Amino acid sequence: MDSAPQIAALLQGWLERFAIPPAPTCGDFREVGAPDDSAAILPALAALAAEALARERTLWIVTADDAWLPDLSNTLDLALRPLCLVLPGAEHAERIALRATLSLLKSRLARNGADSAGPAWTAMRARLSEADDLWRAAVAWNARGLRDEAPPAGVATLFPVRIGPWTVAERAAAPADWVMLAAGHALPERLRTAWPGAQRTLCLGAVCVGAAALAHVDICRLLRAEIEVLSQELAEMELEFATAQGELAAFSADYHARIAWRIAELDRIEADLAELRLREAPDDAALQETARVARARAAQSGRERAAHAERATPQSQPPFAPGNDLKKRFRQLAQKIHPDRARDEADRAWRTQLMAEANRAYRTGDLAALDEVFALWLEGPQGKRLAPGDAVSPAPTSAEEARLAAEAARIRQRIAAIAADLDRLYGSKLYELFAAHRVAARQGRDLFAEMAERLDLQIETARAELDRLAEAAD
Repeated sequence: MDSAPQIAALLQGWLERFAIPPAPTCGDFREVGAPDDSAAILPALAALAAEALARERTLWIVTADDAWLPDLSNTLDLALRPLCLVLPGAEHAERIALRATLSLLKSRLARNGADSAGPAWTAMRARLSEADDLWRAAVAWNARGLRDEAPPAGVATLFPVRIGPWTVAERAAAPADWVMLAAGHALPERLRTAWPGAQRTLCLGAVCVGAAALAHVDICRLLRAEIEVLSQELAEMELEFATAQGELAAFSADYHARIAWRIAELDRIEADLAELRLREAPDDAALQETARVARARAAQSGRERAAHAERATPQSQPPFAPGNDLKKRFRQLAQKIHPDRARDEADRAWRTQLMAEANRAYRTGDLAALDEVFALWLEGPQGKRLAPGDAVSPAPTSAEEARLAAEAARIRQRIAAIAADLDRLYGSKLYELFAAHRVAARQGRDLFAEMAERLDLQIETARAELDRLAEAAD
């Protein structure tokens, strides 16, 4: 069944209600009916988030529990995902999700690519500029990574769109222009009213999407729910890291093809020049030091040139620009096949192989190869497709609880590791050059062409000076 018309109608109805001017003394509360097709709910909520961002409205999407969060997060527009804070109910998991989203937002701002362009991102940059002290405090809190340290007060207000269960919404105490109480029938009666600070609160009627409400006495079920939410954050971070690496790899190949060999040639000539000058005054300490530094620099640039000789090509490389389909498939795969979700060492080895293939396919822009990895995942290890009964969660036991807790811990550690890797990548000199190259391109300039022209002139001048000194020495 095509849900697109109902999604559009559902969204339009919500927007019309949100657009009604609020009462002068307090916000407004309205019940809205559930659609006939429950499959329209999550896409309509994701579209509502995009509309809130486009209209520069803050939005809370309040759920009954965590059951909707992974699917709703997956449904959000990829380019807008870092502007949406998706928080699970468990406080320790909430902090991990917050850290991941802060890292994702920081990374996207640092990359400053096409996926962080447009009015919503312009508004977000202005928002962070106005809340600069809070943003800096949040980034510093994230960098410290202390498990028991509470985040800065009001950190949720940095994000225009927030999504999470009512327990998180109450704990965050971050007012919003619009509040959508999703699955309102499952919320406590006291919450089915106008929310403080909101212009309008809409309460979605009885609807069932995804898993049923969690039994909070079942620790294993709670851990599985936490893992599903954190796995989504992990997939987002893996996608961000793979994209940043892909962009830098393509840029590095272009750099070595157009610039690095010129630098190596100039360094070689300048080292020869220093040697010739030293021959004329072998006891000059300053010339000795100059020659030593020049030789070391030429050796280093020569080694770098040789190390990239096999990968470099005589022509420039196109920039890495993965499309949405490629990104979505990679994210979907990373969420399912990630090695940190393995049940045992054999499972980890199989998942590690699949993840390596997925990364390679993503870096080369090969959607068909990603589809093949997905098919291998569905096929199962040793080509043994899982039977329907194998997909049923094991009965709760202390061993299963310990396994799930270990899996959640591995995911948390990997999220933190990716955040640290992104910080190191963005702090590298090569990435600084990449950022300058991207800024120049947006100004209609080719930074490499400008650098190449300067280097060619320097090489020509240095070569002429070398020839002059060589003739004088003869």
